[in-house]
Amino acid sequence: MEGECVIAGAGEYYGQVISPSPADYVIAADGGYRRLREMGVRVDQVIGDFDSLGHRPDHPNVVQLPAEKDDTDTLYALRVGVSMGFRVFRIYGGTGGRLDHTLANIQCLSWLAGQGLRGWLYGDECVLTALRNEELAFDVPAGRTVSVFALGGDAEGVVIEGLKYRAENIRLTGDFPIGVSNEGLGGPARVAVARGAVLLCLPREARAR
Repeated sequence: MEGECVIAGAGEYYGQVISPSPADYVIAADGGYRRLREMGVRVDQVIGDFDSLGHRPDHPNVVQLPAEKDDTDTLYALRVGVSMGFRVFRIYGGTGGRLDHTLANIQCLSWLAGQGLRGWLYGDECVLTALRNEELAFDVPAGRTVSVFALGGDAEGVVIEGLKYRAENIRLTGDFPIGVSNEGLGGPARVAVARGAVLLCLPREARAR
């Protein structure tokens, strides 16, 4: 499918302006609807229990969820995008504010990676993604911070190339943050994990290859 699924939450935006392409599908998750309206961004669908927004929005495509549910508003929105056939998901307003919501959205990245899909979660000067039994090549400016963490258990066969600190076939564990604060060298880099999952924290300027 052409285009990507863009999801806007009620968290922080850090001055970012969302500019979806005509082929992208834009979902507002609860209070993200207000943020998109303020930016003048079109909204294709609104999903949520509307505890953040405070009311059911006046929009032609609304899915109102119960307050007591297993899925977060963001995860439900991701399920909608997956059912539509999208393979790349960009989550804005999914960090900052409540820490538990930020952690929940990091778990959503892992959920996407487990299905062979790519999720990007935008934070303050950084973007997060999860890799599961795969690799990601990217370009990163010199001196910019790149961090790699085990996600959801031990990560085996981790390879880190093109950064200041390299690694070859190492094991990352969830209780020792050895992968924090690596640095870009101003060129191509690569992170791979043979078994398990890692959380990759990149600067916003980084570009996947």
